Amino acid sequence: MAIEICVKAATGAPDVLGDCPFCQRVLLTLEEKKVSYKTHLINLDSKPEWFLEVNPDGKVPLIKFDDKWVSDSDVIVGLIEEKYPEPSLVTPPELASVGSKIFPKFVGFLKSKDENDGSEQALLDELNALEEHLKNKGPYVNGEKVTAVDLSLAPKLYHLKVALGHFKKWSVPESLTHVHNYMKSLFSRESFEKTKPAKEEYVIAGWAPKVNNA
Repeated sequence: MAIEICVKAATGAPDVLGDCPFCQRVLLTLEEKKVSYKTHLINLDSKPEWFLEVNPDGKVPLIKFDDKWVSDSDVIVGLIEEKYPEPSLVTPPELASVGSKIFPKFVGFLKSKDENDGSEQALLDELNALEEHLKNKGPYVNGEKVTAVDLSLAPKLYHLKVALGHFKKWSVPESLTHVHNYMKSLFSRESFEKTKPAKEEYVIAGWAPKVNNA
């Protein structure tokens, strides 16, 4: 029986896969493990009744295992690894937090209206730390093989690239060659191509209210 998963539909296009990086992380995990699944696209502006009945919090991603709905991407990814151990995507515990501060620093910089508040440097510090790690241990966080930490970072780095490029005309410095190669490599994976937002404009539309109301 195929797994059922609820993910965000695109902003303004409820029939198209949306831009939630936490949903994409789960879809990437399923794709990399070649697990079949059925997708329910959830319009977050008008959530269906049945979805709210099984999930009163109304958050995505939400996945159905053995007739039980489970939320939270960390929990979901752990359960997928448990149920479908091959191929293993386990990240060694000491590497699990590599790059974990990039996303909050990206959001801080994206929303910033003050060029001198240090938010750009805070993001650059995290990207520099990832560069150093990949230089010594790469091409992926745990060496030659993609693991869970890469699948968590890939959608977030994609959002960073698209949203900062659009709203700030900013891009990852060319000097961070290992980060650039890492992003290129992750974004070109078949699993990423299949699960990324249908168009970059959906990523921009998803962030617009947060940027404009910051």
